[in-house]
Amino acid sequence: MRLLSLTTLLAALALNARAELKLPAIVGDNMVLQQKQTNPLWGWDAPGTEVTVKFGDQTKTAKAGADGKWTVKLDPVPASDKPATLSIQGSSVKEIKNVLVGEVWICSGQSNMQWSVSSSWDSDLEIASAKFPNIRLITVPNVGTQEPQKDFKGEWKECSPATVGGFSAVGFFYGRVLHKMLDVPVGLINNAWGGSACEAWVNRGELEKDPRFKLLMDNTKKNEFALQGAAGIEKYQRDLAAWKKRQEEALKTNKVFAERAPNPPDAWLKGNARPANIYNGALLPTIGYGIKGAIWYQGETNASRAYEYASLFPFMIQNWRNEWKQGDFPFYWVQLADFMGEKTDAGQAVTSSWAELRESQTKTQNAIKNGGQAVIIDLGDANDIHPKNKRDVAERLARWALVKDYGMKLPYRSPEFKAVEFNGDKATVTLDTFGSTLRTVDISEVKGFAVCGEDKNWVWAEAKIAGKDTVVVSAKGVAKPIAVRYAWADNPVCNLYSADGLPVTPFRSDDFEMLTKPKP
Repeated sequence: MRLLSLTTLLAALALNARAELKLPAIVGDNMVLQQKQTNPLWGWDAPGTEVTVKFGDQTKTAKAGADGKWTVKLDPVPASDKPATLSIQGSSVKEIKNVLVGEVWICSGQSNMQWSVSSSWDSDLEIASAKFPNIRLITVPNVGTQEPQKDFKGEWKECSPATVGGFSAVGFFYGRVLHKMLDVPVGLINNAWGGSACEAWVNRGELEKDPRFKLLMDNTKKNEFALQGAAGIEKYQRDLAAWKKRQEEALKTNKVFAERAPNPPDAWLKGNARPANIYNGALLPTIGYGIKGAIWYQGETNASRAYEYASLFPFMIQNWRNEWKQGDFPFYWVQLADFMGEKTDAGQAVTSSWAELRESQTKTQNAIKNGGQAVIIDLGDANDIHPKNKRDVAERLARWALVKDYGMKLPYRSPEFKAVEFNGDKATVTLDTFGSTLRTVDISEVKGFAVCGEDKNWVWAEAKIAGKDTVVVSAKGVAKPIAVRYAWADNPVCNLYSADGLPVTPFRSDDFEMLTKPKP
């Protein structure tokens, strides 16, 4: 018994000797705390260790649990651009230096949010002039996993010409507007991952409980079964061998061979489309940190499942809010830009999964609280899914925050469809212009409308602004229109704006079955 007690004591002493106060990357030098709200801070130490956190005149204590984790909550403090030190004492002491208090925003989504300042228009000028020491930047690496992660590799940095180039362009330009308009420090957390699917950002357990996503999760499980283990490796090797054979045959006959090589199993299993992969690997390590809200630019990957996205996207937002435990924090997103070739035939143009995805994004404004979208149907590039004008995108997002969260009076919301009346061969469309009026851009003629009759054959329509919020639409050959659509295409030709310069939101008056609705 004495020998056992001695062994236990030595083991405990050894553990304590190795014990060290550890902090997550999100808690470190140059960090920004969210003003005027409670700020949780956490870390790890030996189980049972009492940890003391001091910031300004506050002193908070906590005890490390059985898993070593401890958490304290700092009381709300006002914004401050005076660098401060945050002291944390447990089994060792750490001092977090150059801490500011201001506005903290999450910058999430896929490649158009990940798109860097250095790859955007005017990058030379933007980088050279990015001397904003009170804007702080931190980037979360792209990690895809089914295993919940506690931390990530990264650090807060002051915004400067040396640090801003690789950061999210939309995130930086958004933060810069807030910094200049509010005159407070701004912290930006970038965790965007190019090509990511919405479902990868959601807690898997929550997805599996919701019957709306049964098809999604059934397909997920089929993929996992096919890719995991020896069977998945063998299948990949067979597919790769067959692909190489086709490539060799094409080369022998001088044919163009554009077929992509098959992806190895890990490409999907550890990638950015598997449900919950990004939630576990990149989002979870930041959940709980004090933020004001989130901005989001994603949807391209989910366009072929636009019908599902109408449920999935607001579900994701609510999942984040539930787990952050910060109430219905603001969540603003970018609607998909115009992309791909323009179609001259109205019937072909309106068969667009991208248009349906935009509609699902618009519907999300009514599905959640404290949300809104920046419409950029005029800022895209037909030949590039990554339009390089990120500054205007960010400024349209920032208008939402400045009005809804910071009390400023500015135009912020694109006009949206309100109602339509059909009378003979004419359709009178009423838009909600949110206090503004309508105008065209480039030419006086209104472009972008299409109508159909009972036969559902779509034709381009003539349209005239008939009032501050109304447009009269008609088309030759359509004696009795029953539906009208505006900017309903991958890359629509459209030019209707508010007088404040915000493009009218693409819309349809009909409820015809969506192309992307799953078939039985």
